[in-house]
Amino acid sequence: MKISDISVYVCCPDRNFVTVKITTDEGLYGLGDGTLNGRELAVASYLENHVAPCLIGKDARNIEDIWQYLYKGAYWRKGPVTMTAIGAIDMALWDLFGKYTGQPVYQLLGGKSRKGVKVYAHANGASIDEVIEQAAGFIKEGYKAVRLQCSIPEMDGTYGILGDKKDYYKMQGDRHLPPEQPWSTRKYLNFIPSLFKKAREVLGWDVELVHDVHSRLTPIEAAKLCKALEPYDLLFLEDVMPSENQAEFAGLRPHSTTPLAIGETYNSIWDAKTLIETNSIDYIRCAVSHFGGITPLRRLADFASLYHVKTSPHGAPDLSPIALMAHLHFNYWVPNFGIQEFVGFGTDKLNSVFDYDIYVEDGLMKTSDKPGLGVDFDFSSVEQYPYKRSYLPVSRLEDGTLSDW
Repeated sequence: MKISDISVYVCCPDRNFVTVKITTDEGLYGLGDGTLNGRELAVASYLENHVAPCLIGKDARNIEDIWQYLYKGAYWRKGPVTMTAIGAIDMALWDLFGKYTGQPVYQLLGGKSRKGVKVYAHANGASIDEVIEQAAGFIKEGYKAVRLQCSIPEMDGTYGILGDKKDYYKMQGDRHLPPEQPWSTRKYLNFIPSLFKKAREVLGWDVELVHDVHSRLTPIEAAKLCKALEPYDLLFLEDVMPSENQAEFAGLRPHSTTPLAIGETYNSIWDAKTLIETNSIDYIRCAVSHFGGITPLRRLADFASLYHVKTSPHGAPDLSPIALMAHLHFNYWVPNFGIQEFVGFGTDKLNSVFDYDIYVEDGLMKTSDKPGLGVDFDFSSVEQYPYKRSYLPVSRLEDGTLSDW
């Protein structure tokens, strides 16, 4: 089963997505997600100009060797552009192998470890009451876990809250440049505990609650927040401070028993090595696309399991349904699975471009037993929904100093 063609498609059904199609001499094709939010064309160019020419004629069944070839063979290892490109190829190869063998990918990984994949929904709002009302709606639908994000009073542009905008394109203006948002750590720290206090009063203690800090705090500020939220028994706090200095998390640990999760910006097992082996985190959140595919994600999970760390893959809306399906198959298999982030079933435009079969039942995501990843793509969507330049926002402190978004 030789690789005969590799094509890259960039389209924008409400968000920009990079899709890779690997075709074999037997007529089969597999799909991978190469989306890197705000740097989509860099990955597309990397794939078209540097990866695709090297893989024509290779046996598509040699997934491990191809991964090593792309990672070690380039000499310039790691980095989000490189690893997202490798991740797209790896996903497509697993999809191909599943179709070649007539098996869903989770079966090729070793079979199911669970009957469904536990997911958490996103409840966002302009006020505490609005957030809790939305969370109560998810609980009524059967979700067992919900992430809570709320606008901070007197601070326009809180992370996770789009206000009256449906997506970041609406915030960027005619020039499509990064929108800038204000940030105040003091206002945030003084407000967020009240959100979770009210949530427990209204929603009770059976539902699992999550909150994303989005890397905005220093270690001492993170310790304050962890202690303040400890009475409300969170499932985890995500990205409580910037992820680059892994050693800082070991210093945070003695201050609170609030579980910690991190990893969505990581693209190598080396990024998480110290965090895991020092028991500094409880959940590792690397995404199948930005981490280089299913192949390295398996190694990360096995390593994490030695230290009682569970997986909770990143599931933002800038990962296409191809990555969502790859996560679903991985989650079905991985023994030390924790929970999967899930932002919903997508817009009408998105669902007209990607054909995928998922449903949520009693808080568990499930799918059919289609061979491969169980997802397809409308290749004409490139003309129908052309690429739009887009960026994530930028944060500035109230005095204008650039801060972490």
